[in-house]
Amino acid sequence: MSQTALPPLRFNLSELSGSLGDFGTIVPLILAVALVSDVNARYVLLFFGIWFIITGLIYRLPIPLEPMKAVAVIVIAGSIGSGEIAAAGLILGVIFLVLGYGRFFGIIEKWVPQSVVRGIQLGLALLLFRASLGFIIQDSGFFLLGIAIIACFSLATRFRSIPDLSAIVVIGAGLIGGIALYGMPPVSLIPAPQLVIPLPSDFSSAFATLVLPQVVLTITNAVLATSLLTKDLFSHDVPPKRFSTTIGLMNLTSVPFGGFPMCHGAGGLAGQYRYGARTGGANIYAGIIFIILALFFTSPQVLSIIAVGVLGALLVFVGIEMGRHSLKTDSLVITVIIAVLALVSSMTIAFIVGMVVACGMARWKRAGPDQAGSNQK
Repeated sequence: MSQTALPPLRFNLSELSGSLGDFGTIVPLILAVALVSDVNARYVLLFFGIWFIITGLIYRLPIPLEPMKAVAVIVIAGSIGSGEIAAAGLILGVIFLVLGYGRFFGIIEKWVPQSVVRGIQLGLALLLFRASLGFIIQDSGFFLLGIAIIACFSLATRFRSIPDLSAIVVIGAGLIGGIALYGMPPVSLIPAPQLVIPLPSDFSSAFATLVLPQVVLTITNAVLATSLLTKDLFSHDVPPKRFSTTIGLMNLTSVPFGGFPMCHGAGGLAGQYRYGARTGGANIYAGIIFIILALFFTSPQVLSIIAVGVLGALLVFVGIEMGRHSLKTDSLVITVIIAVLALVSSMTIAFIVGMVVACGMARWKRAGPDQAGSNQK
């Protein structure tokens, strides 16, 4: 994408609404990681805020940031410490910075079929639906309120040309409900970040436990699928290697100071777009919100103050947006196989099986005419 093709930044209510579109994914993951490990949520929020602003200025599009999901899930399940997390972030940072140079992603794009990338997108949509179930069960009242608000704005946007501000209203309703139930969270200033230095043993453990599962997910969803969805939504061709470079840089500069491993994400892009984001202005809004939370509202209660039902409502509609674009595939069979495997097993297994099936089908199609010709002879 050339510099002249970059759209101008906009700062209006639609961009503000869109900036909240991925909070339903980011906030629960950060909260869960902070509760089960010695990671400090305030520094995670601070670096998310800084890099949201940087990516908004670099890309001029609402390119999202998310916690690396495989790392987050393994940390939540295993209570892994900050040393291993920092080691994983540094290793992943180096890997994706290297992949961002040269022709690595040109080769990857050549050998990874579109149907496989679309399958990762559809699998992510199904995972978002499953994640929303926990919020629905916990807080069905606010979930139904969130669904009603989003549906009303969708109708108003379609028939009355009213901007879709549903994310602002939904998050606002969740905050008001949370404060009414739990009271106002405490306010305190953030101390200066401290350097996190992993031990040599942290690197070997992190590579096997955290890095390997994350690499496949980041290449497919955070890089290839995000690049493809950017083309779908904005008709802008952002090369995958650019996304890989920013992923590498933000991890190498953030994780040693208490940040959490970050990446882009097709689900986050679909979410921000669904709720009104069209330019990097949405990223700058999101960055300011995260920095304010990090600087002044640093207790874990702040993240948990939002009534979780509204987060579930946001996730449902993000999943619908993601699923809709994933069906633009050149092989629905492969896409569905990958999506189902991602839901019942893991993204890594789904990707490997999808690649095997895609290669097998491609060979079968190439062999078909030759076989038919030999039978005629």
